[in-house]
Amino acid sequence: MSSFVEFLDGCQQRVDGALARMLPVAEGPTARLHAAMRYATLNKGKRLRPILVYAAGALRHADAHDLDVAACAVELIHAYSLVHDDLPAMDDDDLRRGQPTTHIAFDEATAILAGDALQTLAFEHLAAAPLSAQSEPIRIQLLQLLAKASGAAGMGGGQAIDLAATGQQLTLAELQHMHALKTGALITASVLMGAACSGPWQPNEWQALTAYGNALGLAFQIHDDVLDIEADTATLGKPQGSDIEKGKMTFPALLGLAEAKRRAQQTAEQAVSALAGLPYHTGRLIELARYVVSRGH
Repeated sequence: MSSFVEFLDGCQQRVDGALARMLPVAEGPTARLHAAMRYATLNKGKRLRPILVYAAGALRHADAHDLDVAACAVELIHAYSLVHDDLPAMDDDDLRRGQPTTHIAFDEATAILAGDALQTLAFEHLAAAPLSAQSEPIRIQLLQLLAKASGAAGMGGGQAIDLAATGQQLTLAELQHMHALKTGALITASVLMGAACSGPWQPNEWQALTAYGNALGLAFQIHDDVLDIEADTATLGKPQGSDIEKGKMTFPALLGLAEAKRRAQQTAEQAVSALAGLPYHTGRLIELARYVVSRGH
């Protein structure tokens, strides 16, 4: 078996290559829009969500091409969300992944359209790309998982709560609920979409994977909040301390830095524990749970 670092690199290269092939080339009357779509997507992202698709799919040896389709779809949704998050009407950021945000590199209108186009491309790709005989019957399920995680019951709803809560004091339960939608829903969907590509699951196994995804998403967000305080701008690829500056409620602000770090580790181990009853080799998913709370950016 390859090392964990080799696994991460392999997944990143695989999804990057698939995304580069499927995104429209920058030519013709919509060249500027296409260039913005490629700019927003083909950068130095961690690709955590596609990696989760591949790792969950590997539990029962899902078809590699099916996993590429699901991985591209979730990363397109993630890329669109970042483009819109960075807009002046949202978080008003000018740096993302170490480069100017899309509305700075192009213009605000083009960034809005690029986000719209990336979102719809995700569903077009998931609806139309060829799938294996094993995954074709669950194509609608894949679409439903992605749509729910992206919309008002998932990421979109979490973003709305986040905007409304700026400058407000939240309880721990309220903060956790916001991030379960804004960050966690798409992370959990990535796990479940990868798993679904290998065929039907027993209800208890599906529940275990869901619990893993939910805990992983929360651990990821708590650690992200810690990094916003401890990491520098060059390492983060976005402005350090931006959450505090904008009046965002964070886990360190609510719990203190030391307790937030402890909660991140504890929640990552909850993700690991959720996998305990699965009769498959879950090593990669376990490594990913611990990676999300040890990463530097």
